[in-house]
Formats: sequence, structure tokens, C-alpha cells
Amino acid sequence: MQFKNILVASSLLITSFAIPNAVSAQNRGTPGQFDFYVLTLSWSPDYCAKNGDRDPQQCKVGKKLGFVLHGLWPQYQKGYPANCSSEKLPKKLKQEFVGLFPSAKLYDHEWEKHGTCSGKTPKEYLKLSKQLKDSVAIPTTYNRPSKPFRTTIDGLQNAFASANPELNTNAIAPYCSGSGRFLQEVFFCYSKDGQPGVCSEEVLKRSRTSCGQADFLVRNVR
Repeated sequence: MQFKNILVASSLLITSFAIPNAVSAQNRGTPGQFDFYVLTLSWSPDYCAKNGDRDPQQCKVGKKLGFVLHGLWPQYQKGYPANCSSEKLPKKLKQEFVGLFPSAKLYDHEWEKHGTCSGKTPKEYLKLSKQLKDSVAIPTTYNRPSKPFRTTIDGLQNAFASANPELNTNAIAPYCSGSGRFLQEVFFCYSKDGQPGVCSEEVLKRSRTSCGQADFLVRNVR
């Protein structure tokens, strides 16, 4: 029995290291009590390379989606709050903010896990999510590329900082899949009042670990 417990513990440890961009959620949390926001834009071609058959709404060939909204996440300097209340997202808001997320299932999930911790009403939370998403200018190179290309953490940060002068490079943190081989998503850090901010050292360190290869591939849209 002792040997079995050791194997289980070892398995859990290996799993935690296999997901470098995972952070610890606190139990519940208090709405409105957090340090900063992370706006997470996922690179849809990477998601669809792994989930295309299971998510036709986002991954249908010909949609040519590039960066899409994953979510707006309240963060602590270390870790983040989650599921801070049982308030549900009104169905009518999905129509009012149609197209904000790439698939319908994300509306409820993102509100329940992250939005409830923002201290905002559901409408205020979706409005801020849309405002920040729309404020990010996508560099030309990343605007629905027809061919894949390679870049680095510094290269991506500088490209987005050039296209968005209000953002410091330390407000931009890419994350990779495939042990650092492919661009998966990009974090953009904002203050609690939605102003450009700086990512925590935890977020930046995990970014460097996640994209730990010399460079990584940005998949093309389909």
C-alpha cells in the first residue's frame, strides 16, 4: 500500500510539471478582492490542432480564426481566485455580446470561474472583457497568417508592444504548448480598473518556462 501511495504521489507531481502555465486557484475567494487582471487571448489554430474534431463551432475549416478571447481573469500576485459566487450568467447577455467568445460554452464557464471574482455584474464583466479584447491591436504578422512562422518570447512581446504603445513588454506574456514548441495563447496584464499594467513575476516566470525552447512555431489559420 505504501508503494502504491508513492506511485500516486509521483504521478501527480509529474502531471503538475507537465502543465507549466497552470497556477493554483484559491478556494473560492471574495468577489472584487484581487490584484490585477489577465486578458487571455488564445491562438485558435493551436487549440484546433488538438481539439478540432471536438469543437466544430470554433474549428470549422474556413473560419480562419486567429486570436480569440479565452477569458478575463482576476489574479493575485501568486495564484488566482475562482468560483467566488453561485450567481449565474443571464442567457440574454449571450445575445447582447454575441461573438465575444469563439464558442457558446465559454460564456458560462468563464463567468462562473473567473467573472464571479471580479466584483462586477455579469454585464459589466462582459463589457470590460470586450473592451479590453477590442483594445489590443494585433500585429500584422499575427493577423490570420496563411503560413506558419517561428518567433521567440522577445520577438512576440516586441511585436505587440510596437502595435500597442501603451503596453509595456512586461504586460505581455506568451504561453506555449507541446513542451514549448507551439504558441498557445498570450496573457495581457491590466490593473483592476482596466488600465495597462504589468504582469506579476509569477506570470512572467511561467511564460518563460512554458515557451522554454529557443523559438516556437505560430501555426497558420485554416
